[in-house]
Amino acid sequence: MSKTLQQHINDDRDELENPVISSQRRRHIEDELDALEQYQVNHPDEDHDPNSLELFCDTHPDALECRVYDD
Repeated sequence: MSKTLQQHINDDRDELENPVISSQRRRHIEDELDALEQYQVNHPDEDHDPNSLELFCDTHPDALECRVYDD
């Protein structure tokens, strides 16, 4: 069963409550959580857990990696 967007947000919040995670891991989770929350705001009707490319393209729609070409 795949994780929902809200489950991923909750998991990240739970992990940030752990006082012994490394500072590098904490920064990664904080950045990911910010991106997930922004994705949720931008796509209120979606509940699937977006992958890293979807999160990147949500904030950088003009990036080469995010361009979609019609045939």
